Amino acid sequence: MNDKTSSRNLRPTKFGTFGGVFTPSLLTILGVIMFLRFSTVVGYAGLWNALMILGGGTAISLITGLSIASVATNMRVRGGGAYYLISRSLGAEFGGVIAIFFFIAQAIAVTLYIVGFTEAILSFLPGTALSPGTIGTITNIAVFLCVYIGAGWTIRVQYVILAVLFLSVLSFFIGAGATFSPQILRANLDPQWAGDHSLFTVFALFFPAVTGIMAGVNMSGDLNDPGRSIPRGTLAAIGVSTLIYAVMTVLLAGGVQRAELLGPGFVVKDHAFSPVLIYAGVISATLSSALGSMMGAPRILQALARDDIFRGLRWFARGSGPSAEPRRAIIITAVIAQIGILAGDLDTVAPVITMFFLMTYATVNLACFFEGRSNNPSFRPTFRFNHWSVALLGALGCFGVMFLINTIWASVALILGGIFFFLIARAEVKVKWGDLYSGLAYQAARRALLRLERERYHPKNWRPSILALSGGAHNRLHLAQYARWCTANSGIVSIAQLIRGNLSDLVDHRREAETILRRFILKERIPAFPVVIVEENIHAAIKALLQCQGIGGMRPNTVLLGMSRDPEKADVFYETINTVKEMGRSLIIVASHLGQEIVDVPEGAINIWWDSSGNVELMLLLAFMMTRNREWSDHTIRIIRPVSPKADLDNITREMREMLSRARIDAEIVIVPTQDPLDGVRKNMQSSAVLFVGFDPAMVNTGERGLARTQAILDLPGDTVFVYNAGDVSIEA
Repeated sequence: MNDKTSSRNLRPTKFGTFGGVFTPSLLTILGVIMFLRFSTVVGYAGLWNALMILGGGTAISLITGLSIASVATNMRVRGGGAYYLISRSLGAEFGGVIAIFFFIAQAIAVTLYIVGFTEAILSFLPGTALSPGTIGTITNIAVFLCVYIGAGWTIRVQYVILAVLFLSVLSFFIGAGATFSPQILRANLDPQWAGDHSLFTVFALFFPAVTGIMAGVNMSGDLNDPGRSIPRGTLAAIGVSTLIYAVMTVLLAGGVQRAELLGPGFVVKDHAFSPVLIYAGVISATLSSALGSMMGAPRILQALARDDIFRGLRWFARGSGPSAEPRRAIIITAVIAQIGILAGDLDTVAPVITMFFLMTYATVNLACFFEGRSNNPSFRPTFRFNHWSVALLGALGCFGVMFLINTIWASVALILGGIFFFLIARAEVKVKWGDLYSGLAYQAARRALLRLERERYHPKNWRPSILALSGGAHNRLHLAQYARWCTANSGIVSIAQLIRGNLSDLVDHRREAETILRRFILKERIPAFPVVIVEENIHAAIKALLQCQGIGGMRPNTVLLGMSRDPEKADVFYETINTVKEMGRSLIIVASHLGQEIVDVPEGAINIWWDSSGNVELMLLLAFMMTRNREWSDHTIRIIRPVSPKADLDNITREMREMLSRARIDAEIVIVPTQDPLDGVRKNMQSSAVLFVGFDPAMVNTGERGLARTQAILDLPGDTVFVYNAGDVSIEA
């Protein structure tokens, strides 16, 4: 018996919909703003504008509530509330930003409620000798101690507070209803703005009231069934609170004179059936809201620390007791609240909280929007009464209201968010969960590929899509690097490894080879796709790759090979070249002096051996692409054109300059009158990093003459890149 009792005591306390979501949410919504500031809202705004403010705030909270319901019912929700929902949908970057903002907002909200509690106490005990700062500090310490002990006790106390709150609201309804007058109502229909007050500043004053919908979400880690309780409890709290605020708006407008609404008095108390119940209600509600925020904020910080997004926050990850209470985070929350108590008043704090909450709401709606638009099969929420268009409307509404309330504060919030986002992204945080980025990327790629497939090809749109036949890429790093340089982040690189043999015998070997190739690509930071194919015949493999690799307009249009210097492999090499030509692909053959382990960009110019073949345009374009890489940006392009000694040099030079002008490429032109083109190129290369040379696969052979010419070219200083243009390339497009 004792063992069973002990076991029960060690179990973490879990709550249901009513106690864990509905009650804390409703108590936070029907709190300090309703009792102490809503009369001011009605006084300045009048009935119609007050109802519009209520409608706008409710619309934002309702749409956000629908988004919360959709996202929460699509995953197994754990601790962290809104941070957990956002991070598991939009990723660590968005989640980390919102966690920081939401934590600060919740911590400052403690200040808001304690300041409201202090105002109520001073109104109830006008002759007290205690200062507002002293009362606020004592209250903050008491709230801190209650939460520090544990959430279970706090939640149970809220049941009593909820009953007191309903009695106090009923007391006001009875009292204000007794003094309701059509004449007063007509006088209070229209707004009466004064000073700095406007529709949007008054909205900012009211909006913290509807932020209570996050109170239940913040308790996600303490709920029995978060996916069920969060949507039901949140939407129920929104519905009940909206009805109460709507009735209260009409009663204030019809039962209280304008001067009294805008005066310093405690309007709700003065017009209640029982003022004592109002005091009990406001004191209970403010204390309850403070307790709710003091419970919620630390759980956000603890969840953020556990995910290790900001390494400096690891200290807050540890919990205490069977429920893993975030006591370390509770301490820092109390400190932030205390700073706010000593530094600000209710009207100053409210707009700050509004801005942070609006950013959180907007991001929750964005998460639901992107989940819906990604068409990801994994997005299967059990709550189906929502649509991505509604979520998008909610997000845009939140951002719009931010700027309408205060452009400066909104800009500061977004700039700070951008800075935090950049820092998290730069840190390359490795998370243990999946987000929707891959789904969005897939959907965007799908739409782009389908559109590209329908587009008619034009040479202006040509981009290098290179299939690099690297063999073991980790042993031929220069080929992968040349593929990267020739695409310059403007094309597609696929690094292919061909394995000779029977696929059924080499399935595991192929999988291992693909893993090694992928690791190599990641290590060298080469933007490329790994491809491993098993085939007994090398040429059959190449044909299969060229036919099947890529999708639609993203299929390889160029093949990159390494120069073979092994006479025993010459036949295979030349047959590969002819196979590529038969398949209608352009060809790049690299003969490099670069090392196999570390690739250093060679010094010197990028030389192009210009001839009368159709390869020159592709050579010039590839040379230009290379200069778009940071490591090649200071290299000069030099066009060396051997001509007959009897040629018209001035006319040729003019034509070359006109061609470069139309091509919009800067290059040095060197016209070389010579009987021996090879010798002319050799004498005019100067310092050469790489030499582009055109060739025709049909003219390539294994004869002595062909081998001798190739070898003579390879003996030239620097790297050599042989280029064959299959067509469809125009430098003047």
